[in-house]
Amino acid sequence: MNTPGNNQMIAPTIQTQLVNACAVETTNVILADLGDRWFTLLLDEARDCSVKEQMAVVIRYVNKHGEVIERFMTVVHVATTTTACLKEAIDSLFAKYGLSVARLRGQGYDGALNISGEFNGLKSLIMKENPYALYVHCFVHQLQLVVVAVAQANQYVCDFMWIVGSVVNTSASSCKRADKLRQLEHDKKIKLLERGEISSEVLQNLINNGDRSSKGLSRTLVEKMEMYEFVFILLLMKRILVITNHLSTVLQEKDQNIVNMMRLINNVKGKLQKLRDSGCCSRLKKDGKNVIDIILHEMDNRFSETTTDLLIYMSCLDPRNSFSRFDVQKLVRLTHFYEDDFSWNERMLVEQELETYIDDVRSDERFEGISDLGALKKKMIETMKNRVFPLIYRIIELALLLSVATATVERVFSAMNIVKTYLRNRIGDE
Repeated sequence: MNTPGNNQMIAPTIQTQLVNACAVETTNVILADLGDRWFTLLLDEARDCSVKEQMAVVIRYVNKHGEVIERFMTVVHVATTTTACLKEAIDSLFAKYGLSVARLRGQGYDGALNISGEFNGLKSLIMKENPYALYVHCFVHQLQLVVVAVAQANQYVCDFMWIVGSVVNTSASSCKRADKLRQLEHDKKIKLLERGEISSEVLQNLINNGDRSSKGLSRTLVEKMEMYEFVFILLLMKRILVITNHLSTVLQEKDQNIVNMMRLINNVKGKLQKLRDSGCCSRLKKDGKNVIDIILHEMDNRFSETTTDLLIYMSCLDPRNSFSRFDVQKLVRLTHFYEDDFSWNERMLVEQELETYIDDVRSDERFEGISDLGALKKKMIETMKNRVFPLIYRIIELALLLSVATATVERVFSAMNIVKTYLRNRIGDE
């Protein structure tokens, strides 16, 4: 109402320019917050509704307050997903935003060969320019591959996955089929409840005990339980997937770090081992192997990165239990992985600083109860110990930069599908 004449700013061209102006200003704020700090590159590709391959780019860094930040930078249309095309797109983006490959201290991608290839993958090309841009395969993707391998370890589970997929595909394509399916399931459950053939308590007891024949169950009940073998297996799988699902959920937090991830994976393996020792999964076997053994084997293979010297050394920074895993010599060796970030003189002095640091934080009650590396870094800033122990602070920052998941990139694609819908399929890349 207050705008003069035709200055309404309702033309599509003007609206697009305003949106672009907002994007530029937002990006400038992110770049200003990043400054000349180290950062990690996260990216992935996905196809939009216009059948265009889009590459989402996210950067991860630690700000001046010691907080781990992951910021979406842009979506870029790439003609192909070849290594050369992706590398060219990244070089263009770095030039546009004034980012330097020399400041890269991490790369986080999925396991696609064009990205993670040992010789010609994107991560290898970047590491040729900067050997300190360490690559970490997204742990959420790796966990998913573990679950897939486990699901294939039992015929009942394979059948279940196939049946569910078929039901979803069949019913989702027709409203009438979906309504019919709901009604049939409703009627079936009512009949089961009315007949009272088997209770959930009996099933739970069976799972907890793991042995049908030695718990005093009648022969009639045991024979009836054969009909519910399918249900029994699925309930066992549910217990396994509940354990892995918690790990998956936690890994997708933006501020998750490599030290916490290693601890979480070990906790999950411990829970799975305890479940195996209880004997309840003795019937979940493939080729004579317990399904839990298959899970643990797959986790060891998929998460083999956690056994590398670099990550073992980083785990010594864990502040839990009054820094119980702290090891001066391993942390000294850690600085040799980053020779450009620690001068020769600093590598000579870091051992003395580490010894002074551990005595100081263990005697400081303000550091009691800290169990997370990110919280430790914030506390060091609050107590100004980052200035007293600058080398230790630098080591912690390098550990926090390593990404454990590309969940932020996946969220970008979710937002892209909201913005660029079927009705807007002709919208430009800008």
